[in-house]
Amino acid sequence: MLEMKNVTKTFGAFKALDNLTMTVPRGTVYGLVGPNGAGKSTAIRHLTGIYRPDCGEITMEGSPIYENPEQKVRIGYIPDEIFYFPSATLEDMRKFYAGLYPKFDQELFDRLYGVFNLPPKSPIRRFSKGMQKQAAFHLAICCRPEVLILDEPVDGLDPVMRRQVMSLILSDVAEHGTTVLISSHNLRELEDVCDYVGIMDQGRMLLERSLADMQGATHKLQMVGDLPEDLEVLHQSSSGRLNTYILRGTAQEIADKVGAANPVYYDVLPLSLEEIFIYELGGVNYEVKNIIL
Repeated sequence: MLEMKNVTKTFGAFKALDNLTMTVPRGTVYGLVGPNGAGKSTAIRHLTGIYRPDCGEITMEGSPIYENPEQKVRIGYIPDEIFYFPSATLEDMRKFYAGLYPKFDQELFDRLYGVFNLPPKSPIRRFSKGMQKQAAFHLAICCRPEVLILDEPVDGLDPVMRRQVMSLILSDVAEHGTTVLISSHNLRELEDVCDYVGIMDQGRMLLERSLADMQGATHKLQMVGDLPEDLEVLHQSSSGRLNTYILRGTAQEIADKVGAANPVYYDVLPLSLEEIFIYELGGVNYEVKNIIL
């Protein structure tokens, strides 16, 4: 389990993390989302032991990560900006990673050439952005990490390769119990793979829970008639006589209260992760204008 407890990090006068607390359960896929500048990448650099917090704790299975080689060797990390040595080939980086990670799987590395189809002896600097991202996955998965942390992992990949990479990640979770943390703006893809989601804003954790609980706690109501007063409304819009509400509560709770008011028409609908993200952030002045529902 990865944990951050009351972590604060400042850069000069700027507070990048503000008393941030988050928990990534072991063996799950955790999606970390938030607007640009929310502090997601800064949080990830703390979880990988790159940054030292001003205050707070960052641990894996209860043991600190910062300046702890025994913990870091259990973590695989693919940043948004890929690192490689200037003249290195994929085979050169294989040797480098194999020297760092005791569990590096040489046989898997060879087999993955059939998946990524990358030239083994060409300098990585000559690869396209998408090919460099594939090379990063090729290396990281073969390290057999217990925890895999990914910052915008499929950015720059074509749709087929995006699906291939996500399939590899989920296979690794299923077969080896790998814990995966993914930070991404592609909420549609996260919705397909994540067990837990954390929504960050301004360096704080706004909401953190399982995706099933998150989707079960907020719903869309479309109705013709008057809304009962005892429902918590996150957003409201109208089109003619049809009113659309985003409401807190389970589908059954909302249906029971609305049905008791005998409206002309009503329907309770589930929300996507993208809609939850928009309306949760709407509560902290992250306004989205002219949303068509």
